Amino acid sequence: MDYKTRLINRFDRKSAVIGVVGLGYVGLPLVLRFAEEGFQVLGIDIDPAKVRQLTAGRSYIKHIPSEALRRARKSGFQATTDFSLARKADALIICVPTPLDEHREPDLSFVVNTVESLVPHIRAGQVMSLESTTYPGTTDEELVPRVSACGLTIGKDYFVVFSPEREDPGNPKFNTRTIPKVCGGVTPACREVGVALYSKAIDRVIPVSSTRVAEMTKLLENIHRAVNIGLVNEMKIVADRMGIDIHEVIRAASTKPFGFVPYQPGPGLGGHCIPIDPFYLTWKAREYGVHTRFIELAGEVNSGMPEWVIGKVADALNERGKSVKGSRILVLGIAYKKDVDDPRESPSMVLLELLRKRGARYAYSDPYFPVFPRMREHHFELKSVPLTPRNISSFDCVLVATHHSAFDYKLLKKHAKLIVDTRGVYLKPARNIVKA
Repeated sequence: MDYKTRLINRFDRKSAVIGVVGLGYVGLPLVLRFAEEGFQVLGIDIDPAKVRQLTAGRSYIKHIPSEALRRARKSGFQATTDFSLARKADALIICVPTPLDEHREPDLSFVVNTVESLVPHIRAGQVMSLESTTYPGTTDEELVPRVSACGLTIGKDYFVVFSPEREDPGNPKFNTRTIPKVCGGVTPACREVGVALYSKAIDRVIPVSSTRVAEMTKLLENIHRAVNIGLVNEMKIVADRMGIDIHEVIRAASTKPFGFVPYQPGPGLGGHCIPIDPFYLTWKAREYGVHTRFIELAGEVNSGMPEWVIGKVADALNERGKSVKGSRILVLGIAYKKDVDDPRESPSMVLLELLRKRGARYAYSDPYFPVFPRMREHHFELKSVPLTPRNISSFDCVLVATHHSAFDYKLLKKHAKLIVDTRGVYLKPARNIVKA
């Protein structure tokens, strides 16, 4: 029996060991999904503290309950920092970050380091799947040569696929199982193995002709959002100058049953995908002599939103006889999106940096971050401010940056001297509310 048939049979019988490398917002839901289907799952991460928590059955992600982890542990889930255990796995699914470097260019160091840590321990009869968002060609250029250097023939005794993650934390309508999964292989045999792997845990798997198509698919999905958010952010600026509430406009336009998809403006882009992924394509496109003007223009609009918001704060304070410098300003929410505990690329961080630069006396309130999180780029010695009437009224301005459901917006409206609303929380105008 050849390696492909043997591996597919192991997936069909659920006797395969599933290895997930990178146990964060993407990797951990996959661990739980495969464990729920009865697979033995091996989780590998470089962070010993994270591994200790998982081994104890404690979740460090808000929307993933600890009870789900404890069930996975009972069914055989093992978390480790030991890459040599990768030899035991039949599938190695890589879910590591792909950030930008200081020059806003792709940083593939996490992917490359992970693959190089795995390569000494891989064996014939495995499938390696990369899920990290990246530019077209990454699988062919970074994974294939490293695997082939071990003397393994891809498509015959080793299988390599790209299957982009599509996690949407905090979205109650979709989960890991119900979100369709795109899968492209280096060879047709690789694709067949990849589809067999994911079809055991995901309701619908969409095979595509190559890893490059799968890589480009993920970029198109996220660039589509980035460009449309850029458009609606620009429309917001125009509408503001005209004295029009853009959120009311969007609600009205959304009643059209065809030809319109609503996107919401905000104080900037956040998360590990939308602010970053367009740069992966624009960087790679230059290799082919293509200048992605449309994508880059949307990026300029979105990256300029925090400055525009602080300008609105300054104008609102000025009308009340105050300046930003010396004013007490409370940033409401530092997560990148509503009802999640993820601060990555959050526009709130930029807002805080701008307030610090302008001499404001700044603070924040966020129920998911009692203490300001440790981050690579942003450092603040702050603790979350409780939203009591006394605390709220002590600030010159409350800046709504992330509209968590846990916030009491009626209480805020009643006691805040000034609210600058970047999320369209308040539908009706009021003397102490300014839209931004």
